Amino acid sequence: MKNNVKKRNWAFVLYPESAPSDWREQLKKSGLLCAVSPLHDKDLDPTGEPKKAHHHVIVVYSGPTTYNAVASFTASLNATIPQPLESVKGMYRYLTHKDNPEKYQYEEHEILTLNGFNIADLVELTNSEVSHIKKEILKLIREADIIEYADLIDILNDNEMFTEADVAMNHTFFFNSYIASRRNSYSRAKDKIEAKRVEAELSLVK
Repeated sequence: MKNNVKKRNWAFVLYPESAPSDWREQLKKSGLLCAVSPLHDKDLDPTGEPKKAHHHVIVVYSGPTTYNAVASFTASLNATIPQPLESVKGMYRYLTHKDNPEKYQYEEHEILTLNGFNIADLVELTNSEVSHIKKEILKLIREADIIEYADLIDILNDNEMFTEADVAMNHTFFFNSYIASRRNSYSRAKDKIEAKRVEAELSLVK
């Protein structure tokens, strides 16, 4: 590892048996965004022997931070040397072996997050993920018969659909145009119904 490497996101392995008893408190006091895996006590090495129980830890700095600075921090916890992360999302999923079905599957609700760590704040959606969410929002608009963009944003936020709300707010023109088109179609349909009603009344008068 080159000492001049600078990254914002890092990961390391912590062994409870050799870490300070207050390692959780030290992580919290650091102020860093942290995610700690469930205790990996059912992992096996390639020969089938049990691995030493450990936690995988993600730490997120406010800006790019040198390897030496991060290594100094992990050393204070008697943890392994840190590894820079190219994908926080991928490492977060590894905390439970989500993409490794051949390994023991740990429970996601047992992941410990500290200092406001929220994986949704740290990953960028792929184009396919955004496309899928847009389709789900369009479906919601139709099912809830939403005809105002403001109502869409309120519904998403009130139901804590924050990722969907972000997508909707980042594609304001698209969703506003779609909703306006539905509103105009609805208005035209009402006008046609009203015109037919008036026409029918006039025919009765005749």
